Amino acid sequence: MANVTFSSPAIPKDVTLYAVAGDRQTILGLALQHHIPVHCECQNGECGSCAIQVIQLGNKPPLAAHLTEKEKTVLVLTGKLKKQELAEIEIKDLAPGWRLACQYMLLDEDIMVKF
Repeated sequence: MANVTFSSPAIPKDVTLYAVAGDRQTILGLALQHHIPVHCECQNGECGSCAIQVIQLGNKPPLAAHLTEKEKTVLVLTGKLKKQELAEIEIKDLAPGWRLACQYMLLDEDIMVKF
């Protein structure tokens, strides 16, 4: 089970939602379901408009969910990740700090999503 806290100047205060991990829902899907105004255009991982910063909360180690190929391309093109950072993330199996909300599937971890 996951607690996802959304934080943004676009909302009056942080909102924490309880989400069932593993239900194949994306962060964007959770946000839209609860009327959290995460900006999105294509909802397909091609435009990068839903780029979010993901911060691990709690004392569990972050889960290293692999970036999709779309995320790799878009995050590098938009400057959110440098190619050398991406290589290190893949080699060391690290959880990246930036993701696309439309591509990131919820995991069993507590996170803060900044947008």
